[in-house]
Amino acid sequence: MTQQGKVYLFQGDSITDGNRGRSEDPNHILGHGYPYLIAAELGAKLAESAPLFINRGISGNRVSDLYARWNEDAIVLKPDTISILIGVNDAWRIMNGEPTGATDRFERAYRHLLEETREVLPDTGLVLCEPFILNVGATAADWPRWQAQIAKYQEATRRLSEDFGAVFVPLQRTFDEACERAEAAYWIWDGVHPTTAGHRLIADAWLNTVQGSALAIKE
Repeated sequence: MTQQGKVYLFQGDSITDGNRGRSEDPNHILGHGYPYLIAAELGAKLAESAPLFINRGISGNRVSDLYARWNEDAIVLKPDTISILIGVNDAWRIMNGEPTGATDRFERAYRHLLEETREVLPDTGLVLCEPFILNVGATAADWPRWQAQIAKYQEATRRLSEDFGAVFVPLQRTFDEACERAEAAYWIWDGVHPTTAGHRLIADAWLNTVQGSALAIKE
């Protein structure tokens, strides 16, 4: 492609990674999750403006991992919009009592990352997606603690969205309401990782929220 429009970057953990390709093969480069679905929807509708969608999610990442690679996987790409979905691995390390979860760095690392982004890329739009879980699989054995931990991150993400003028994409209610239609495992098979249908829910929530905001992706 000789023409390139605005750049939209997706960042996060395995939910964003979606087994994305690590080559330039356009058939696999966005993975099989919600970034692929969003890019497919908007890329087809806005072909004339040739938007470029990039996925840099990495399985297992916490907020501090994002910050460690932020220069090469975000800043240098000079995206017009950055969308971030993160938090479940921060919670998982704490829930499992792992050394990497000895201190809870979620909000402080997230804030540091956003401060630096605003400093270096002041005109880049920010989309912060709410972390989410359901009571099935990995979370079911200690659900009250999981729920309390993720609730802290959900509130922190909403607060950071307000502090940095970001668009906040609510996702927990989306999944809770979906469980009225089908059991939790239909949407998130292990309590953390969405199924194909679950990724569709994320993509729809993202599109409905972002496309109704000042960051709406248009021709």
